Amino acid sequence: MLHVNSSIGSVENAFARDVVGGLSADVKTLRSRWLYDERGSALFEEITRQDEYYLTRAETSILRERQSDIADFVESGAILIEYGAGAGLKTELVLAGLRDPRGYVPIDIADTFLAETSKRIASRFPSLWVRPIERNFLDVFEVPFDCFGGGRTGFFPGSTMGNLNTIEAKTLLTQMGRHLGDDGRAIIGVDLQKNVDMLLRAYDDSAGVTAAFNLNLLERINTELGGDFRLNQFKHVARWNEIDKAVEMHLVSLCDQRVTLCGRTFHFGTSETIHTESSRKYTAESFERLARSGGWRVAEAWRDADGLFGLFGLVRY
Repeated sequence: MLHVNSSIGSVENAFARDVVGGLSADVKTLRSRWLYDERGSALFEEITRQDEYYLTRAETSILRERQSDIADFVESGAILIEYGAGAGLKTELVLAGLRDPRGYVPIDIADTFLAETSKRIASRFPSLWVRPIERNFLDVFEVPFDCFGGGRTGFFPGSTMGNLNTIEAKTLLTQMGRHLGDDGRAIIGVDLQKNVDMLLRAYDDSAGVTAAFNLNLLERINTELGGDFRLNQFKHVARWNEIDKAVEMHLVSLCDQRVTLCGRTFHFGTSETIHTESSRKYTAESFERLARSGGWRVAEAWRDADGLFGLFGLVRY
């Protein structure tokens, strides 16, 4: 458990600093990156198996049906660099279709999850070298593979791009350009705009897995930062933000209450919320504008049969 003084300046780690800063704001927020501890990552994988969560099924269908096209886009002898690797289940579909891939570099903040994914990929593809990097993909870092050779392709599946605001998305796209080089390529998954009711159901499933995923962030604060959040006094809510074209996840206080952590006390009024995540939804045109802002252009675009999800192949602009 982390013990810190009451001053924000004395908070020693990034998690504590973000939590104290976010809960001190006029509109309380917690950065979505902190949802993905070991339990959070496992819960997210469970979310992807819920009936309401169409995103994984739609994207997986693209990866299966367009496997040959994706292989043509990536070209042979590639090194695949995955940002926010998670369980890496979609990665297996991509690697299985590629021609003579040389290496795989999974990047993820959850170290145990990362180790398990790396071990499984290395076992299934024994001719592939696997070099995991334990980092938040928004951090500034290097990808050390100069001696390995081979073209580089970035892989960013799911709808995680939608969790990033405009500045974060541009930062990631720019960093990917630096990691992948002038001849690099990227494959990015994007959830497309659609019926709002369908979107909201995907982020508030009937089994309550997404609610558990969101509330787990408060449990993490209790465990790691000595907080005293009472989880039964908060409720998970999904909302549509028409201006940002985004589904927002909130934790709503069910009563007037106070919470202490890191030597600080935070007041919550009844119905006051903590904004924990935004998931922006794109059109093909709005995503292409975003890609260009980070130095990329769309060379290929693949959709599932129902047009719910898009997978975009990018080359340097």
